[in-house]
Formats: sequence, C-alpha cells, structure tokens
Amino acid sequence: MSVVKSPLPEEHLKVVADALQGALVDLVDLHLVGKQIHWTVVGPRFRTIHLQLDEVVASTREYADTVAERASALGVPPDGRAQTVAATSGVHTVKDGWTEDTQAIRTLVDALGAVIGRMRERIRATDEPDPVTQDILIELTRDLEKHHWMFQAENGGKRG
Repeated sequence: MSVVKSPLPEEHLKVVADALQGALVDLVDLHLVGKQIHWTVVGPRFRTIHLQLDEVVASTREYADTVAERASALGVPPDGRAQTVAATSGVHTVKDGWTEDTQAIRTLVDALGAVIGRMRERIRATDEPDPVTQDILIELTRDLEKHHWMFQAENGGKRG
C-alpha cells in the first residue's frame, strides 16, 4: 500500500529510493559511531574531539531526517530501524571500551571517507532521475567533507 504517489516514473523512483535508503542508513550509522566515540574518547585531545563529534552527530541527525522526509515525499517509506542499519550499513563498527584520541580521529576519518564515497556514487546515480534528491545529497556530502577535512587536520594528516 502506498498512500503517497511519486511524481517520478517508476524506473527513476527505484534508483532514487535506493539512493535515499542507502544515504539514510549511512547517516544513522555515522550518527551512532560519532555518539559512541563521543562517549568513550580519552586522551590529551579529548575536549577538542568531544566537541567536534557533537557537530558531526548534529549534522548527521539533521540530514538523516531530511533524507527520510524526501523518501516519504516520494512515496517511499524510509527504513531507519536498528536491524536495517546493522544489516546494511557500510560503516565499520566501533570497538568496545575506551577510544584513544588518535584512534577516534582515525575511525572518524575512515567512516566519513567511506560514507562520502558512497554519497558521491548516489549523487551520480540521481543526476538524471531526480535533481531535487541529488541536490540534497550534494549538500549533505559537502557537510560531511567539511567534517572529514577537520578530523584529518586534527591529526595533522597522519594515518597512524
């Protein structure tokens, strides 16, 4: 049953629905990763990283809502349930216990980089089928890339 009818042709809707669902899962999981590290980060840069994680968590929550509402507007029920996120996310899990500040940065750089790569694929995929969705994906990717840059700068560009 669909109570909302999409203005998009069915073949375009499928591409857009997949892009939005994938983006939603990535954003929800990135939010959870950010929050988990926010709670467990320790080390000399605790405060800086802790506050920077607040920004990541806030923007991923906001964009997850934007993406889910776009899906709903197109007649596609978004699925942000924990079981769906756990089964389909491409974000690596965070280890349990305390997270040393340098590891926190590496984890965020890697997670953001992976999500950005998938978002860029979704941007390309939605170019023709739905420029409105593409615009949302471009905007949120710009924000994720800003966070990615800031975490890399926090670590002086080091990977280890």
